[in-house]
Amino acid sequence: MSEAEVLALPVSVPLELANRALGIGRTRGYQWAKEGTYPIQVLRHGVAYRCRRADILTYLGMAEPAESAVR
Repeated sequence: MSEAEVLALPVSVPLELANRALGIGRTRGYQWAKEGTYPIQVLRHGVAYRCRRADILTYLGMAEPAESAVR
């Protein structure tokens, strides 16, 4: 996933998209999420796993894009 694609992610993403951004395979990502050893915090919503964009950016050493000033 390119830097621009990662920066364009929504605030919360499904685990599969987080896996792509972090370069983790699908099977290993779900295994780590279930074990609680995923490299970033995983949020559980019912049966779905989600991750925050801010956590992905922090893990990758990237900064949040600056918000444009509202005038």
